[in-house]
Amino acid sequence: MKERKHIFSFALISFIALFFSAFTAAAQTDTTRPVAVVPSYKVGIFAPLYLDSVFTDRDFRYKQGIPRFIMPAVDFVQGAQVALDSMQGNENIEASIFDSKAYTQNVPWLIQNKKLDSLNLIIGNVKDAEYHQLADFAMQKKIPFVSVTYPNDGGITGNPYLVIVNSTLRSHCEAIYSYLVQNHGTDKIYLCRKPGTQEDQVASYFKQLNEQDGYPLLPIQVLNFDSNPTSDYLKTKLDSNRKSVIIGGSLEENFAANLANASYELSASYPITLIGMPTWDGFACFHKKEGLLNFPVYFTSPYWNYKWDDYSKMVLNAYTKKFKGKPSDMAFKGFESVYLFTKLLTRYPNNVMTHLNDRSLKIFNEYNFRPVMLKKENEVPDYFENKHLYFVKMVNGVASRAW
Repeated sequence: MKERKHIFSFALISFIALFFSAFTAAAQTDTTRPVAVVPSYKVGIFAPLYLDSVFTDRDFRYKQGIPRFIMPAVDFVQGAQVALDSMQGNENIEASIFDSKAYTQNVPWLIQNKKLDSLNLIIGNVKDAEYHQLADFAMQKKIPFVSVTYPNDGGITGNPYLVIVNSTLRSHCEAIYSYLVQNHGTDKIYLCRKPGTQEDQVASYFKQLNEQDGYPLLPIQVLNFDSNPTSDYLKTKLDSNRKSVIIGGSLEENFAANLANASYELSASYPITLIGMPTWDGFACFHKKEGLLNFPVYFTSPYWNYKWDDYSKMVLNAYTKKFKGKPSDMAFKGFESVYLFTKLLTRYPNNVMTHLNDRSLKIFNEYNFRPVMLKKENEVPDYFENKHLYFVKMVNGVASRAW
């Protein structure tokens, strides 16, 4: 495809021929007979496509194919397109895709030039500056902004129009702590960590949860490692006559792998349950069949999809037909977020925020969106966040739902 098309506003981006396609998701009507006038809903979908980087003038820069760094955004957009295509003829939707990493017509330019003023809903696979810009705009215009992939509140407060789908680290710690209270109240519990800002956050969250009444409810002992965890050191802390829960309080892969190996080496003599952070889902060491043979590693995730349901089959079939490939997890996230929240918009056009937990519109995952008040005296939610988390068990490279 020689000609570069880079259109914003309410025309969609035209992509590379085999991998992208322009689309407008609006209900098609039969113009040969009178039809009732139905309201039109405008949805803006933002993803970091970096089109200014992958194109030079009219030519595509990467002769070997789509560069890896934009593939998650490409998959997200393609999943969104499958969702919008599936709603054609049923909903009157005008959807637009915007490149959140555009050089010129970027998010501030779109806002300043009033290109987003008529949107009824914003769905974003964004983070950092664009996340803040869209959240501020949504607050100003009083329209829902659904942050699909960013697992962080970004320091935003007092914004009751922000919806965080990918639960924050605080929520993951809350879920793990709740599980410990219900199932391991009398067991030995160790929070293993290394130096680091995120590790400080994890330790702080567990301390706050465990000492809400001024004294510790659970016997959580913090183990600090300046170097990689070893079985020799861990062995000095464990009791072979008692069950032990080891919490991997780090989001770093090398630490996770070493802690898992140390726990595995001791598991024959010491009953150990190892629970990691949400990032552990993506670590290659836990997806190998060999290594931690028959030793389960647990972590929490807001997403769980066996891909056996009707929606998943629809995505698989449509994606294969349209894009000649297999959808990634990011494509499923693009589909689910666009389908679910667009349906919520058309069903509750004036009060989406009060119907976020409409169970009749469930696609793949169970969600539980709750208002978050970061300070007890707050009267307005700082944002709404998904508090429903799955416990996932990874053993011999295979993931399954545990609790």
